[in-house]
Amino acid sequence: MARTVGIGKQDFEKVRKEGVFYVDKTKFIREWWESGDDVTLITRPGRFGKTLNMSMLEKFFSVQYAGRGDLFQGLMIWDMETYRKLQGTYPVISLSFAAVKEKSYAMTISRINQILTNLYSANKFLLEDGILDDKERNFYASVDVNMNETTATMALHQLSIYLSRYYGKKVIILLDEYDTPMQEAYVNGYWEELVSFTRSMFNAAFKTNLYLERAIMTGITRVSKESIFSDLNNLEVVTTTSEKYADAFGFREDEVFAALDEYGLSERKQEVKKWYDGFTFGRQKDIYNPWSILNYLDKGQIGTYWTNTSSNSLAGTLIREGSRNLKENFACLLQGGSIVVEIDEQIVYDQLSEDESAIWSLLLAGGYLKVKNVKTYATDFGEWKQEYELELTNFEVGAMFRHMIRKWFSRAVGGYSDFIKALMLGDVKSMNLYMNKVAMATFSYFDTGRNPSGEEPERFYHGFVLGLMVELADRYIVTSNRESGFGRYDVMLEPRRPEDDGIILEFKVQDRTEEKNLSDTADAALKQIKEKKYKTALTEKGIGEGNIRCYGFAFCGKQVLIKN
Repeated sequence: MARTVGIGKQDFEKVRKEGVFYVDKTKFIREWWESGDDVTLITRPGRFGKTLNMSMLEKFFSVQYAGRGDLFQGLMIWDMETYRKLQGTYPVISLSFAAVKEKSYAMTISRINQILTNLYSANKFLLEDGILDDKERNFYASVDVNMNETTATMALHQLSIYLSRYYGKKVIILLDEYDTPMQEAYVNGYWEELVSFTRSMFNAAFKTNLYLERAIMTGITRVSKESIFSDLNNLEVVTTTSEKYADAFGFREDEVFAALDEYGLSERKQEVKKWYDGFTFGRQKDIYNPWSILNYLDKGQIGTYWTNTSSNSLAGTLIREGSRNLKENFACLLQGGSIVVEIDEQIVYDQLSEDESAIWSLLLAGGYLKVKNVKTYATDFGEWKQEYELELTNFEVGAMFRHMIRKWFSRAVGGYSDFIKALMLGDVKSMNLYMNKVAMATFSYFDTGRNPSGEEPERFYHGFVLGLMVELADRYIVTSNRESGFGRYDVMLEPRRPEDDGIILEFKVQDRTEEKNLSDTADAALKQIKEKKYKTALTEKGIGEGNIRCYGFAFCGKQVLIKN
């Protein structure tokens, strides 16, 4: 009989006691312990079992769980006598920043203060046996929601001292989702303040802490060393491209297929692979997201489970407000292609609005992209560079982005879908009516970042092109900024069905020094299509000139005029 699927269970003790579906990841305990690393940062996308693994480590090492070998019986780690003796022998400080998602710096510090206060309350036995002197007791009492930042940044350091003294052993610190507050700080504009606070806390807890045995931090991103890890020269960083712990987070394909067999879903393996396979950690390919698989086992049907729970707002904002080049690259990904970019796995959040490579790095770390190939080469200046070939991770991710793009235009109150219908019918009058509604509702939506470009039409129409790709994917191959004839067209719709016309769209912003009105600008766009022979790419594929429609789009602010 198949085990019950427990959705959302992140407490290892509860998972084991209730006997729900669980994939044995206890090998990670041995791998991490034998690595000998003082402080380890492990980055994985959201919903990849980071919290459950941190709970597993706590239950294995913590003196609070001494004698609880029953939680590990039957699992890989319990086959080794050395590790059976190690279970329950260390003081452990375990905390999570997963819920620190505040709109302001003050609220963030207050939430972190509460987490630290709860830790001190859980260890109040330290106040009872004369372990602390008067000054230490005063410090202990000062740890509360309203403590000052100096006290807060030293709280983990001081608790390490007290626990180590009580148990006669150095402590293990487990910090889950360390970067959640950092992402919120970037989105809500208090990045610099939080960086300073976090740097001080991490330095005290992980660098100058003589009472620290080992530590693990988990998160989605590797925040740049210059930001918060500048003092931590003892930090081992394990990212999605690292070899270490490659199969410790997420399900391998053999684990997924065994689960499908257990639940009587053996015939669905290829469907599951198409939707949920694709994650690669180090050289370990065919990794599946546990959240999607658990939901599939529970419900027995395909769905966008992982992407519906991930925090996709930042990724969507960065793409929507991104440059023309970024949108063109994303369009290529959306159509199943790949892009080649330089990236740095260190995420510099305050450069996201300026550095396109930082955005691709974030999307890779978040699990939206996967590495298809890596090329390392030397430049003419003797520097070594790496180029990454990236593609969308799997079908589920593509479905998520398509849904996201549809939502971009939902604010147009039906205008966008009405425009698509008018475009398909060749109804220029209705195209003008609905396109102006769309532009009015969404124009600035594509250029509202921290550093607006002043190039709203370009950002708008490339966002508009992404919308065309989503809405017309079944009827057209939509491309933009490709060579044809003697130039590069703006947008081309190549029909998939012989009964459909080919369509070319050219966008122009009114130049008041040369064009008196929008009609002149639209005419100039049509003239460019003709003179540059943009139809060539379609005629070479056997589409007759009489079956190719051309439209000139003229922009002036949020006003649009379309002519054919």
